[in-house]
Amino acid sequence: MFFSKLMLGTVQFGLNYGIANSAGKPSYETARDIIKAAFECGVNCLDTSPNYGDSEEVLGRALSELGLKDKMQVISKIENMGGLNLSDREAEKHIVESVETSLKRLKIERLGACLIHVETDIQYVGILKKLETQGLIGGAGISLDTNQYCDDIIARGIKYVQLPYNILDQRFDAFFPKAQANGVSVFTRSVYLQGLLIMPEDKIMPDLSEVIPVRRRLEKLAADAGLSMTELCIRFVLSNPAVSSILTGVDNANQLWQNRQLLEKGPLPETLFQEVKEAVPRLAENIIRPFFWKKNADDVWNKS
Repeated sequence: MFFSKLMLGTVQFGLNYGIANSAGKPSYETARDIIKAAFECGVNCLDTSPNYGDSEEVLGRALSELGLKDKMQVISKIENMGGLNLSDREAEKHIVESVETSLKRLKIERLGACLIHVETDIQYVGILKKLETQGLIGGAGISLDTNQYCDDIIARGIKYVQLPYNILDQRFDAFFPKAQANGVSVFTRSVYLQGLLIMPEDKIMPDLSEVIPVRRRLEKLAADAGLSMTELCIRFVLSNPAVSSILTGVDNANQLWQNRQLLEKGPLPETLFQEVKEAVPRLAENIIRPFFWKKNADDVWNKS
């Protein structure tokens, strides 16, 4: 299964997403224009989920209207099954129904790949793999948020993994060589850490202020090399040979073309890549994992 180096993330088509997102959820017309531009600049895969609001419905309508249903692949996910205490039969029913519902919303007959959305449901990957033989999905995989299941992924022979990776996030460094050696296709998300790496410094939440001195060091490295921070971020991820595809969301078609142009510049020079790695200390997870940001924001709100 071939997926383009650049993938289009579509969570923002169904939800207000990202701490740097001031525009909110785009209109349907804007989403359709982004999908059209993605195809025109060589993107052949769209990432979505039943948990992303009405993203699947938006994609289904747009792909049909644009005549791209057979020209672009879609990766979707299985909803969380944790805490449901499902039997194997019930889990299989849940997974099949989730995939069939996604296909109906997307107006397609087959997903390019389908991922377990919540890593604690990793035991159900074997059930999901059965749908490959039925032709409903091209491959089974999992989406990670922590590095706790990396060894389990190799042991289970999982071939598709989506995980967060950016300049600040070093949690998966030990996994990347193993993934490459075992033929695991790694799709990375959060290249700009939901905008934290490139948003105006004065807009950074107080709880995340620890990132500011690190960002300043990175901005200096970028400036000395004649690069923007956006370029440094995306080419840093591109420099990792274990990364199969880079997943990014955009607010408009112009941003998509800009990302494409940055990818065409290739990996960073090796010396700069190493300087960037050395400039970043190991940061606490409450800084590099957006999972904690909403909780922190809610705590502040509830105390105010």
